[in-house]
Amino acid sequence: MKTIISDDALSGYVTKRWLSDRKRDYYYRKAKKEKLRSRAAYKLLQINDRFSIISPGDRVVDLGASPGGWSQVALELAGSTGKVVAADMRRMRPIEGVEFVLGDIRKGETVKAIIESLGGSADIVISDMSPNISGNYSTDHARSIELCEHALSFSRKVLRQRGTLLVKVFEGDLYREYLEHLKRYFKTVKAHGPKASRQASSEIYVIATGFFGDGPTEIA
Repeated sequence: MKTIISDDALSGYVTKRWLSDRKRDYYYRKAKKEKLRSRAAYKLLQINDRFSIISPGDRVVDLGASPGGWSQVALELAGSTGKVVAADMRRMRPIEGVEFVLGDIRKGETVKAIIESLGGSADIVISDMSPNISGNYSTDHARSIELCEHALSFSRKVLRQRGTLLVKVFEGDLYREYLEHLKRYFKTVKAHGPKASRQASSEIYVIATGFFGDGPTEIA
């Protein structure tokens, strides 16, 4: 007799397994020890070591920032002369030196609030946004691409000329199409898998530099 597992049960199993694996994970334990809010902080550190995307004095927007691991790293890299604005639809515990905007980046009022907090355009937009994992790879990939498209749309509104966008994406059949879309607005588009990414993960980070869009698009 064939056993049928509901989508909810599968999602619950995936979540429990992920939590169990995380507790044994080197970077998870390292983040706890060094008082970083997530293991993802090391991914940004490794990406920056390789590509030098955040420099002292940069104005940085961290999308989907909660719980704040990337914001902590961005603040350290941008330094006292820089600016970090974190944005999320979920509340985030405050980080001294980081301004937080609660809202949906698809909405004009949220974009305007972020620009106001920045005091101008951004030098770099970083996004570690991820969909709620369902366990269905095609669905998770499509949702990941959708989030990346939102990050690109947002970046076109806030990035300065020659600015940078860093996004996380799950590889799949829509991945190459997304890269081609980025090339319409950025001079260079590269993909990188930092060591801190789990071996079993299909995530990859895309670094798009040299923004040359027709200037920031109108904010609705």
